[in-house]
Formats: sequence, structure tokens, C-alpha cells
Amino acid sequence: MRKPLTDKHGEVRELTDEDFKHMRPMAEVLPVDLQRTIRQRGQRGRQEAPTKVKTTMRLSPDVIDHFKEQGPGWQSRIDQALKEYIREHHHG
Repeated sequence: MRKPLTDKHGEVRELTDEDFKHMRPMAEVLPVDLQRTIRQRGQRGRQEAPTKVKTTMRLSPDVIDHFKEQGPGWQSRIDQALKEYIREHHHG
């Protein structure tokens, strides 16, 4: 039995290689009109910033709770906090 993708708060857990093995193309599972909407909203220009690296790390529950309490985007806020730490503590 596979783990649910979301927790009781609707937060999506980190996807595993096993999750990706079970995914199907959206053309197989979504109505055409919804596919069009997703494609329109998902349009991005040329990526200016470097892409992020997928990683797994363990953080204290109080750290996760702090960032999740601020709502969606908690993972990006952790990334931003770490970038600020690097700027403030870089001695190069």
C-alpha cells in the first residue's frame, strides 16, 4: 500500500522514485478542457534562475511547524531563510 501524497493539512509530501513510477501522463487522466487550462496557466518564460536541486533532509518538527504556520510556500521560505543565512555568514 502506497503512502498518501498529502497529509491532514493538504501539504504534499516529498515524492519518491516509487511515486514517479506510478504517475501517468495528464492526457490519460484529465479532461481535455482541464488540460488546456493547466497548460495555459503553467506557461513559463525562459528560466532565469538556476533550477533547484532535489534533496531529502531531516529538520526539527519545530522548524517545519514554524514555516508551515505561515501558510503555503513553506519550503520556499526555508530556502530563502537558508540563502539569507549564507549571505550573512559568508566570509569569502
